[in-house]
Amino acid sequence: MKTPPPANRIAERKLRDKQTRRAQIITAARQIAEIEGWSNVTVRRLADEISYSQPVLYAHFENREGILAAVAIEGFQELGLALEKARKRVKRGSTVESVAAAYLEFAASSPAMYEAMFSLTLTVPFDNAATPPELRFAFSQFLELFQGQSLKPEVLSELFWANLHGIAELTRTKRFPPSRQKERVRTLVDLFTLPR
Repeated sequence: MKTPPPANRIAERKLRDKQTRRAQIITAARQIAEIEGWSNVTVRRLADEISYSQPVLYAHFENREGILAAVAIEGFQELGLALEKARKRVKRGSTVESVAAAYLEFAASSPAMYEAMFSLTLTVPFDNAATPPELRFAFSQFLELFQGQSLKPEVLSELFWANLHGIAELTRTKRFPPSRQKERVRTLVDLFTLPR
């Protein structure tokens, strides 16, 4: 196997270093948000946290919103993987129920991430040509649940997602008592899996 020319190795190393710094910025933003909330995630604070200058952060992200959008996109990838795993691991029982439980577990276990994905005002596009693949991947896990239904899978997926999001938010803000969570999920699943 030939060794790449030195210029290629240098370019590859620079790219790896850039990807590593970008990942450090995103990780630091997530950690600060989980402990202190998104209002404490500032470019200055991130620069201090990871020991880089603010210009280095601006070389990776145009502004604070760019960092938050990157966190949200990473969250959709993680959510998609969790839903895919839940969808594929079901041997007996309901795949729809397994996905619902995985969704609610993700929302409960990563509240700051979930907030970045759904509650912060970001310009991450949904359902158009510019939608990042991570968002499409997460949504495709819902679509898989409703293929072959008499209603449009896209509409059923959107409605199922909207219901899960509502349950997640109302549970997080303590409007829904946790004691009825399993019953809520079972009833929701029944509504979406009844023969049509």
